[in-house]
Amino acid sequence: MIQSWMVIGAVTFAIAVGTFFITPRDVKWFAQLTRPRWLVFEPLIPLIWTVVFVCGAASANIVWQKNPGSLITWLLMGSFVLLEIITISYIPAMLRWRSLRIGEILGSVGVILGVLLTLSVLPISKLAALLLLPYLAWSPVGTYTTEELIQLNPKDA
Repeated sequence: MIQSWMVIGAVTFAIAVGTFFITPRDVKWFAQLTRPRWLVFEPLIPLIWTVVFVCGAASANIVWQKNPGSLITWLLMGSFVLLEIITISYIPAMLRWRSLRIGEILGSVGVILGVLLTLSVLPISKLAALLLLPYLAWSPVGTYTTEELIQLNPKDA
């Protein structure tokens, strides 16, 4: 029998594969942007997001286990998927249109949706809500970094 964590993990992974639609031309544009001096942790960002997504998938699995198949649970699963799609689309959308502003908007929407999802999950499971805290801590950092990039590269906003 297929376990819920397997399905949730597979969906999380499948959505994350969406970042492979970035072309080298787009990455070159981003690599040439001026970065804030304090952005020394940039090489760790993929690892940080991996941890954030694993925690999000674990949170979704806990929510599913509490009341599998109910309408509320399905709506919450949809919210988890929407949050990941918004988060994953940040880089491809920003790079495809060469617009830091698009990244900032998607990041801000992700922060808001992350807060709403955490508040919705809290009554179901405190642990599931706790597992969303890495997203709530890291997503604003990414959005703030994008704002700093806009300040340093106004022609690329």
